[in-house]
Amino acid sequence: MRFSVVITTYNQPAWLELVLLGYSVQSFRDFEVLVADDGSDDRTREVIERVRGRLEVPLHHVWHEDRGFRKCTILNRAIEASSGAALLFTDGDCIPRRDLLAVHDALLERGRFLSGGYAKLPEDVSRAITPEDVLSGNATSWRWLRARGAPASRALLRLRLPASAGRVLDAITTTRPTFNGHNSTVWREDVIRANGFDERMGWGGLDRELGERLENAGVRGKQIRHRAHVVHLYHERGYRKPEIEAANRAIRDETARLKRTRTEYGIEKRAELADRTGARE
Repeated sequence: MRFSVVITTYNQPAWLELVLLGYSVQSFRDFEVLVADDGSDDRTREVIERVRGRLEVPLHHVWHEDRGFRKCTILNRAIEASSGAALLFTDGDCIPRRDLLAVHDALLERGRFLSGGYAKLPEDVSRAITPEDVLSGNATSWRWLRARGAPASRALLRLRLPASAGRVLDAITTTRPTFNGHNSTVWREDVIRANGFDERMGWGGLDRELGERLENAGVRGKQIRHRAHVVHLYHERGYRKPEIEAANRAIRDETARLKRTRTEYGIEKRAELADRTGARE
């Protein structure tokens, strides 16, 4: 299998349904989907079962109980469960344009990870999107979104770029390619070598830190933000805490200072703890 799409979620079943429908109409079909669920209630499970038949590709629900923000842990579990040669990481509030996987497939190369883009939508526009709008392609159409009141941001304007213009802009942009949880692809073997996500990290920069370890190991970022598109649905950020962000920043600073390529607090560490207690989460 070429791709494993890893979608993170936590108690956003309505948004997740739209996102899963976006993957049901992808032009590229050699992929599976893993929903990395950080402890959602039964509404999320119900959405997954309802959409499963429409997706027509393997769909896995990787879940653990809710014990606070443990996104890195559930991401590592999803990595372990994945079978694709490459992993596309995204969020349960990011609707993909129907060519997303085709673009990632065409641009992926050894020794690189891909850094895609997104356009944030305001709350009223997000709530106006229906399942039919996703299936028809309206939800990722610049013209349709503008007609519903989405501001003409630079990110939104990227949705109307022809592929040739996107290629040029990705080549000349001064914006550095970073590993972003909303739209990034990396070879699975490179993630395993880095030992996955650092499970000490809470919200704020956890995906960037993995990307920085990949860069230290010689896996360079490749900018595709003008060619690979998702639209980011509105949500509040009540989980944002300055003290956690500061702790995350300290971990990232240490990764940079020591040129760390691997975390000691990733996939293998979690497996060791599980073995010690005799059970996995």
